[in-house]
Amino acid sequence: MSQKVDILGVSVDPVTMREAVDRIETFIEEGEPRLIATANAEMIMRATKDAELMHILNEAALVVPDGAGTVWAARHLGYDMPERVAGYDLAQELMALAPEKGQKVYFFGSAPGIAEKAKAKAELLYHGIQVVGVRNGFFTEADERQIIGEIKEAKPDILLAALGVPKQEKWLHAHLEELQVPVAIGVGGTLDVMAGAVKRAPKWMQKAKLEWLFRGLLQPKRAGRLVALPQFVMKVKEYKRRNSKKT
Repeated sequence: MSQKVDILGVSVDPVTMREAVDRIETFIEEGEPRLIATANAEMIMRATKDAELMHILNEAALVVPDGAGTVWAARHLGYDMPERVAGYDLAQELMALAPEKGQKVYFFGSAPGIAEKAKAKAELLYHGIQVVGVRNGFFTEADERQIIGEIKEAKPDILLAALGVPKQEKWLHAHLEELQVPVAIGVGGTLDVMAGAVKRAPKWMQKAKLEWLFRGLLQPKRAGRLVALPQFVMKVKEYKRRNSKKT
């Protein structure tokens, strides 16, 4: 197992997609509840200002490099980071394997009706998949007991939580032991893309590492969040300078 990479205080696993999938399949076989995080530049930047999120990410069983920015940062800091492991693609890989392995999946999050559409899409794409429950992400603290009860009763092997960062990571971390789901993953906008509510960047933009730009152009509400990317680059460069002085 490769040693984790320190990016602005967040420990990220230098894994390929294949290695990430294999690691998660092992977690499912072992059956102990584990949290998987998909760390892009925005999440890492947020963690530098949110001690609770930083703690959660550094306690997670697996933190994959979701985003060209994360891969760039690791390499700029002198680490070997083989490739980007996008959260959306990771979820698809796991769902593709689920039918043959008899694994059950639960969709939790996004706006009302989205999880149901994502379930229909999954059933179309992955013949025989067992999506054993869906629940939208609009809830209050008073609803939590019922939500936890429904997830526990469904007994999924994989829980995909699309509540947005950092809510999904904090919610999963808080209830991980009680839920007793072997693998819980915060998947951001994955269900929205599967449901057709949000478009994903064209393949050429993904290959050119411009998916972040596509999202910003498509969703003007996100435009302000794109400012985090140049800030991230500057912060990583400063982090490298500061740490090089210590050695």
